[in-house]
Amino acid sequence: MTSADRGDGLLGPGWAGSPAAAETGDTAYLRALLDAEAALTRAQAALGLSPAESAAAVTRAADPDRFDLASLAAQARDGGNPVIPLVAELTRAVGAEHGPAVHRGATSQDIMDTAAMLVAHRALGPVLADLDRVQRALARLSAEHRDTVLPGRTLTQHAVPTTFGLKAAGWRSLVLDARDRVTSVRGTLPAQLGGAAGTLAAFAAYGAEDPAALPAVYARELGLCEPLLPWHTLRTPVADLAGCLALTAGALGRLAADVLTLSRTEIAEVSEGGGGGSSAMPHKANPVRSTLIAAAARRAPQLAATLYGSLVAEDERPAGAWHAEWEPLRDLLRLVGGAARDAAELTAGLRVHSAAMREHLGLTHGLIVSERLSAELSPVLGRDRAKELLTELARQAYQEGRDFGGLLSERPELVDVDIPSLMDPARYTGSAGTLTDRALERP
Repeated sequence: MTSADRGDGLLGPGWAGSPAAAETGDTAYLRALLDAEAALTRAQAALGLSPAESAAAVTRAADPDRFDLASLAAQARDGGNPVIPLVAELTRAVGAEHGPAVHRGATSQDIMDTAAMLVAHRALGPVLADLDRVQRALARLSAEHRDTVLPGRTLTQHAVPTTFGLKAAGWRSLVLDARDRVTSVRGTLPAQLGGAAGTLAAFAAYGAEDPAALPAVYARELGLCEPLLPWHTLRTPVADLAGCLALTAGALGRLAADVLTLSRTEIAEVSEGGGGGSSAMPHKANPVRSTLIAAAARRAPQLAATLYGSLVAEDERPAGAWHAEWEPLRDLLRLVGGAARDAAELTAGLRVHSAAMREHLGLTHGLIVSERLSAELSPVLGRDRAKELLTELARQAYQEGRDFGGLLSERPELVDVDIPSLMDPARYTGSAGTLTDRALERP
């Protein structure tokens, strides 16, 4: 991997070395730009607009190893994009005989947009594979812990009991939502071909009887979808990518947020299978995978916002709007690709400490089932008296550090009530098991 491919990988441990990093580096973008140029000559040759020999020559010359990335990057400043110097270099590479076939009829944005779609398509393949690994690991955890009871927490406090199986099923549901959206967007990424102002006029000038037929042939050459219209200022494909990538980052971030909370030293209900060390404290095993996922989830919405902002693109081709997309889109692909990789590793090795979960159910001295007690005792005592009694005994339980169930059992008016049964958190998980089973039916 070249230094250009690594970029700021030193400061991006979440994505460095990931498949998404390899598919979005400068070499990968150069390959996509060259693929777009070569496919254009082949598409025109297929319609009789260029000699087949020229298409073959351009395809042979479109080898990333033949081009100097640093030089192209430096030259891109003059024209505002790397396509202009690349076309000049590619034209020289194929020679005078075939040079006129290079880039014929296209505009720089055609090639840049098409390359971006190729890069996204290629980068999302590994992302989908990792998301599938995540959902399978979460399905296993959910099934294994269908009835493992732990405190449900709302607004940071213990609320009522829930199950770890239902929690893991919720994580998986979000991951499947992300997978489905990424799959849908990836399957609709279009090629871009419109010429200078989206009219395909130049192709007619070069002899095409039906220029509108060319984009479909071009798209087939690339394995992308045929665009209904040139989308130079109709940025739905980029907005769709922004949306599915931000959602994926958020879905994985939701999982990471829970793991970070539950793996705190004083909670320790879960832990990462391979925690990271500390530079100063030998005893630490930091939840590194979750930390990196959380970092990606924090950055993704702002990157997506830039891409959504580019929807406001003026005229037939805008100044600055499509230029503003290049780096945020690459950053999003890298961040989500790295987060998906980390989530696959995290969920494969996640350790569930059910004993700690059981212990924590008693931290509120039995008050975790107060909702149930309120419902069960109201018919016995009357609603107002039940509320008054439970409030009084809850205060006493906290002040004296006594068990709530024990205090209830001492009350003569409750002598005929099976207090121990009502106090069992495992008997107050509602439909958690049924909901978990239902969630696991989703493929």
